[in-house]
Amino acid sequence: MFPENVFVDTGAWVALADKDDANHKKAVAIYPSLLKNQKGFITSNLVIAETYIVLLNELGHRSAIHFLEKIKASPRIMRIYSNDDIERDAEELLRKYDDQDFSYADAVSFVIMNRHKIRKVFCFDKHFTVAGFEAVP
Repeated sequence: MFPENVFVDTGAWVALADKDDANHKKAVAIYPSLLKNQKGFITSNLVIAETYIVLLNELGHRSAIHFLEKIKASPRIMRIYSNDDIERDAEELLRKYDDQDFSYADAVSFVIMNRHKIRKVFCFDKHFTVAGFEAVP
């Protein structure tokens, strides 16, 4: 089977960067196998923005900037930018699933994943499994 792309959500980026994060050990343990077995990593500008804010608040400016630099420098990470079309579909999802507390960034991520036929997501967020995606770990 050919390797797939995996979407990376905010919680995974934060867990990798923050040694005090509750999921840090799990994230660090799974990351090498993802690097080895997955084609590439997909994330969105909204996920990057969320991650930057969390890291800025939790770890400070230097760590937040370091995260941005690592994302930009990696040839295996593709950033997909949200646009009107994606956001229109995301807003429709938010209206449709009024029994869920999906964030706006989550809904945008779901649309991106569906459009790019990505089934796996590196996350620690139950919303992705509720939306029908396969969470890793």
